[in-house]
Amino acid sequence: MANTLNFESWSCPLPLRDYPHIVMGHGGGGKLSADLVRHLFLPAFGNEALNRLGDSTVFALNGARLAVSTDSFVVRPLFFPGGNIGELAVNGTVNDLAMSGAQPLYLTAGFIVEEGLPLAQLGAIVESMAAAAKAAGVQLIAGDTKVVDKGHGDGVFINTSGLGLIPDGVDIGPQRAQPGDVVLLSGTIGDHGMAIMSVREGLQFETEIVSDTAPLNGLVEAMLAVTRDIHVLRDPTRGGLASALNEIAQAAGVGIALDERQIPVNPAVRSACELLGMDPLYVANEGKLIAIVPEAQAEAVLAAMRAHPLGKRAARIGQVMAAHPRMVTARTGIGGTRVVDMQIGEQLPRIC
Repeated sequence: MANTLNFESWSCPLPLRDYPHIVMGHGGGGKLSADLVRHLFLPAFGNEALNRLGDSTVFALNGARLAVSTDSFVVRPLFFPGGNIGELAVNGTVNDLAMSGAQPLYLTAGFIVEEGLPLAQLGAIVESMAAAAKAAGVQLIAGDTKVVDKGHGDGVFINTSGLGLIPDGVDIGPQRAQPGDVVLLSGTIGDHGMAIMSVREGLQFETEIVSDTAPLNGLVEAMLAVTRDIHVLRDPTRGGLASALNEIAQAAGVGIALDERQIPVNPAVRSACELLGMDPLYVANEGKLIAIVPEAQAEAVLAAMRAHPLGKRAARIGQVMAAHPRMVTARTGIGGTRVVDMQIGEQLPRIC
């Protein structure tokens, strides 16, 4: 095998030439991640289903419409305020399925365990995974375990895959955002990322910052009970709200205008972001969703969200526009407007 990569055989290789080696930003959900996917993985594996680049892939099998998703979790530390890597792995995959409107049914799990990990810690992680699966109404039906040498695994990494069933009449995807649609958000942003960061940096606040990790399939079910005419759902994990909305704007060829004053942020999270010089729009979430719906359905969907325990602080935060296609803008608290671009990498690596 040649030691030098042949960039000429890759699609649009220029963005990757600037980074001939993998850096942490390639896993951060920003521009570097998008370059890696679009210019390396998609040319190698691309097909009609994969090219949609949703949180999960929808396909038909024997007359049924199914959703499948896979994700890997490498969060550091393994335990954090409000959760641990185990329940995060379950909730993350359940949520990816729910973002296509699917009812999550089954999961698989692969554990890469580092030699020397205390068995009690692994036991606590597995027990929390089982509890999270029960709470989400899914079953773990297959798995695998590998052990790597001490110093090569950072405790434990977990890969999960999920399968769900999509109800009739549901057609949700990032390409469906249309001018005139309303952007809804299910609650406060930045809680998960700043919970991780507070532990890493030893930060203490008057109010403890707790991860928002939670299964969103019940909330989605309540929204679909109001109307099946929901155009887009997305859980803003790596890269936060800003990256998720940029991905939607690019996929649908539309503009998105936000009102920053309407975006809920917990005071402790806002304070932590100010202290660390971070923008909460780019901080990861693990229990929130974005919904893009027709104007005629917006108030009814918002009411259903607020009636659910995971949507009590849901808010209307913006609008889809024909103007400035493939761009996200925000009206600031002082009345100005700024461009909310996708960042190069991730402000907080290893948060999921």
